[in-house]
Amino acid sequence: MRENTDMSAQPFRLENLMDILEHKAGLPAADRVTDERLTLAAIGLDSLAFLTLQSVLEARYGFELPDEAMRHRPFADIIAAVNERLEAANPL
Repeated sequence: MRENTDMSAQPFRLENLMDILEHKAGLPAADRVTDERLTLAAIGLDSLAFLTLQSVLEARYGFELPDEAMRHRPFADIIAAVNERLEAANPL
């Protein structure tokens, strides 16, 4: 079931990703980062955190990240993938 969240006017940002990882995947608040070049592994999160992230994206926005390889990519790539899917789902 998708949450009623309109993201068409507001892109997904690193702050949104950190919120999900903190509140749903166990990232300590003190470990939040502002560097989009980092990865889940670089901040001490494992594949379970990625699966949690996929689950949250599915519930909120109706899609998952493209594949498991995405969990090894920098946060910038994850954010771009989310925004691409949001734009495709909400064309102007």
